[in-house]
Amino acid sequence: MGAFLLPEGFAPPPLVALVREGSIVGEAGRYALRSRADRRARRATPYVGRVPARLADPVLLVPGFLAGDTSLSFMGRALRAQGFRTYRSTIRANIGCTLSAADQLEARLESIAARRGTRVQVVGHSLGGMLARGVAVRRPDLVSGIITMGSPMMAPGAHHGVLTRSVDVLIRLSRAGVPGMMSEDCVAGDCARQSFEESRLPLADDIGFTAIYSQRDGIVDWRACVDPLAEAVEVTASHVGMAVDPRVIDHVTAALRRRTLGSAVEVDRGVSA
Repeated sequence: MGAFLLPEGFAPPPLVALVREGSIVGEAGRYALRSRADRRARRATPYVGRVPARLADPVLLVPGFLAGDTSLSFMGRALRAQGFRTYRSTIRANIGCTLSAADQLEARLESIAARRGTRVQVVGHSLGGMLARGVAVRRPDLVSGIITMGSPMMAPGAHHGVLTRSVDVLIRLSRAGVPGMMSEDCVAGDCARQSFEESRLPLADDIGFTAIYSQRDGIVDWRACVDPLAEAVEVTASHVGMAVDPRVIDHVTAALRRRTLGSAVEVDRGVSA
């Protein structure tokens, strides 16, 4: 892995940190309890009031490394219940070239923006958040806001050794000729450098940016997830659990609503002018 992906001041979590990820069981249980309570509340609500009003900006969900769209299906369900129109990234498994994944994400954003006639908010988990930030830099005309969850943008190399071994496996498969795998260039060459630099460039002033992080993160150095250009929000969750913990989903919902309300105010001002 390129040394530039692990700047001074950051470090991979220690081996024992992986134990913290065991809290995913409790976080998933918390989601199940919340879902059960929500179902009861809906059944007690007259049918006319069950369907929430659709909010303005569509929301694209981007999964993390080694994961696919299904990893964010619980979050998508919760956001839709709050009135957001969510879309999948169409990434089945985030194990390929990062630049290719960014291109795929950009094409997906173009499709959604053309269909809805508006820019899109992007929620990315881990590597998905880094991809979202890079695409937002590249195409501010498509993105109205980004929310990252456990995304080590400041130091992508500051991750647990278990991920390093997974990357090594993908590189070996790529060398063996297996298509669609992350290559050495994606972690040590020009591909990695370009992706890293894009994820650190300033965003357009009208793009909202919220970075969610947890000091209990057992996969990446939480300090690398705190982008100085973002509104940082600390949660108490494991790295994997951020995708299902209802407390994290509440923060995501709040950030999405703030951006949606901000867009509405901007439109009103434009009409008044």
